[in-house]
Amino acid sequence: MSIALERSAPAPGAVPPGAGAGRQVWRRVRRRPSALAAAAVLALLVLLALAAPLLSHLTGQDPGAYHDDLVDSARGGVPLGSFGGISADHWLGVEPGTGRDLFTRLLYGARISLLVALGAVAVQTAVGVGVGLAAALGGRFADRLIGLATDVMIALPMLVIGIALTAVVPPDFPRPLLLILLIGLFDWGGTARMVRAQTLALRGLDFVDAARLSGNGTLRIARRELLPSLAAPVITIAAIKVPTAMVAEASLSFLGVGVKPPTPSWGQMLSSAQTWFRADPAYVLLPAGLLFVTVLAFTVLGDAVRTALDPREGSRLRVGTGKESKA
Repeated sequence: MSIALERSAPAPGAVPPGAGAGRQVWRRVRRRPSALAAAAVLALLVLLALAAPLLSHLTGQDPGAYHDDLVDSARGGVPLGSFGGISADHWLGVEPGTGRDLFTRLLYGARISLLVALGAVAVQTAVGVGVGLAAALGGRFADRLIGLATDVMIALPMLVIGIALTAVVPPDFPRPLLLILLIGLFDWGGTARMVRAQTLALRGLDFVDAARLSGNGTLRIARRELLPSLAAPVITIAAIKVPTAMVAEASLSFLGVGVKPPTPSWGQMLSSAQTWFRADPAYVLLPAGLLFVTVLAFTVLGDAVRTALDPREGSRLRVGTGKESKA
């Protein structure tokens, strides 16, 4: 009986639970220069977004203040000066038609984009983990029913539903919260499928059998035995879904479902920039470039985390060297 109650041996290179797990993952991630560069870019972006009110105060620019004297009304509102009206007061120029400071609007837009993306990933991760565990541990009938519901949710067109919601949701409902709920509640299918598959593989292992023989119920086994083992794949898929959520937020804002003016967001700025791309290319390139760099950084960092949490990472051979990579 003592042998049956022992946990199964961890896979080679697996990240063990405990205080040292984070340090081991960090050691693996920092060996990749691309991951460090991506982390530095994201850290700088988050810092600038959090410091948006301070930077706005230091520059003396209000993101909602109009400056009619900085645009050429005879040309339809094209910014005066070169490169979109760049000057000592307006570091990245001004917005066409309104003359609002582009630097501060990009900073405040980063707050909305990051808030919506991270909030949506948190919602879809929580829902996906709960649904996946219920499908794997709830019996055959529950598994089939939840699997059918998951297939339906994956097939639903989120963008179309988002556009339809604009006719139903009250105008005073907070749009960032609406975007978080919309993206989070309609994009949990992949996480649920992954958690279900991992749970089905884990529930037959020795440590789960030991917990069951000790008299633990299903909820206690799921909370104390399965969830710690699911941490690595859940963190991996969450890191990968952050850039997807950012693109979804930008797409919904581009279609008019996102935040409403004067609150800025990158997707909303891209939506209004489509009429100015010939007269003021900088107004298109700046939010599009920031969105591209942010999504790329999240993708690179997510891939690095996935590799660091891979149980086979410790035994994977370096291609062309014949040397085993060290954990």
